[in-house]
Amino acid sequence: MMNARHSALHESVARHFESLREWVVRPEATFSVYGERGAIDLLCWHADRRALLVVELKTEIVDVNELLGTLDRKRRLAGAAAREFGWTPTSVSVWLVVSASRTNRRRALVHRAMLANALPDDPSRVKRWLANPAGRLAALSTWRVPGDQAGPRADAPRRIRRQREGAAAPGGLSVAAQPVAKIAPVET
Repeated sequence: MMNARHSALHESVARHFESLREWVVRPEATFSVYGERGAIDLLCWHADRRALLVVELKTEIVDVNELLGTLDRKRRLAGAAAREFGWTPTSVSVWLVVSASRTNRRRALVHRAMLANALPDDPSRVKRWLANPAGRLAALSTWRVPGDQAGPRADAPRRIRRQREGAAAPGGLSVAAQPVAKIAPVET
């Protein structure tokens, strides 16, 4: 289920780049530089500006330290990955795109100082920068995937209840439609 959500986010952001004709997008661009290996979700190239953009996609914010370390490694090594396509960038930027959810917003708030230091650009700057990629960008944005459920996630924990007598479910158990617990948003 997590891979399906990541694929849907990947597809949605890639389709956004289709409307930005100046950008060339390489999905899942791999690199191997001095033993450091990885794949960049979207490696984007703007030839006129010679701007390279590393887009990292996350459906869930889990470990912020690992996330920022991985993003920094990809930014450092993106130039080597770009050269394999014949691109010679004058700038390398990063854009962290996170699925819009209450949980991700809450986790971002808990780690706001770290995230702001690593990704200082305001999300509203992204659209302007994509239209005219002058200088560097380091931003975090939330992204709503079309068709994403507004209600409980399909993979959320669910309360299991016994079926009423006469129900045809094997084992006498069914999955109820409500989640086990709700977490209130963090107030700051």
